[in-house]
Amino acid sequence: MDITRRQFIPLAATTAAALFGLAGCGNDASTGAGSAADAGSAEPSSDGELTLLEDGKLTFATSPDYPPFENLEDGEYVGLDMDLGRAIAEYLGLECVYTNIDFDGIIPAIVAGGQADAGLSGISITPEREDQIDFSDPYYVDNQAVAVMSTNTEITEDNAGEILNTPEVTIAVQSGSTGADFAAENFPNAEQLPFPLFTDAFAAVSAGQADAVCGNSAVVQQMLNGAYTDQHVVMTSATGEEYAIAVSKDNPELLDKINEAIAALTEDGTIDELIAANMG
Repeated sequence: MDITRRQFIPLAATTAAALFGLAGCGNDASTGAGSAADAGSAEPSSDGELTLLEDGKLTFATSPDYPPFENLEDGEYVGLDMDLGRAIAEYLGLECVYTNIDFDGIIPAIVAGGQADAGLSGISITPEREDQIDFSDPYYVDNQAVAVMSTNTEITEDNAGEILNTPEVTIAVQSGSTGADFAAENFPNAEQLPFPLFTDAFAAVSAGQADAVCGNSAVVQQMLNGAYTDQHVVMTSATGEEYAIAVSKDNPELLDKINEAIAALTEDGTIDELIAANMG
């Protein structure tokens, strides 16, 4: 994806300080609406008119298969991004709504319009994506990681860089992700097996359809701590990818308001709280 997902490296509020953290809060998947009751002390902004898909509502496109950033649990949207979206909407005095779109379809949907006001789904800032949409100020920084079955003795931490770049190896990735880009750039001789959902890429490794899975470190680690304890990380790379919110180039007013909200929620400590709650 030029939009990606991610080992935690907090962003810097200054050039040397750590960036943000978020607090958990779910919402009903049938409506996508949620509140950010614990969103800190920032005062809502009501200045100016915003062009929105639906009056009074801020609709985010998301692919909820990317814990700890976005996931569906018992019909509720949970994760860092989901809590951040609710906090931003509350700051702006709007209702937060989520709509599900496969990850590789989020940026095209924002460009086309009509489905969402913005994209919030572990999307990394890349030059290719910036050609199509505008990005908010970043709220998180992540790296890349590669995992294999723990029983796989052929691919180890010592030889992963070499073995992964051979024609005999199949690497599962999420379509349109920076994990797919990273694998293509660093392991061009390997076969790439793309899936719309990142969870399917891990399942492919467990099922023997792929030898390895590549993606953002924070998500890889979350998967390994959850449903895929039979896999382990053999390689990490400090790519320093910045996550941000995607907004149409035709909606600069919304971009300005989202950046205003991110700045306020950073200053009052809300983002740090959300990160601590979701990434612990």
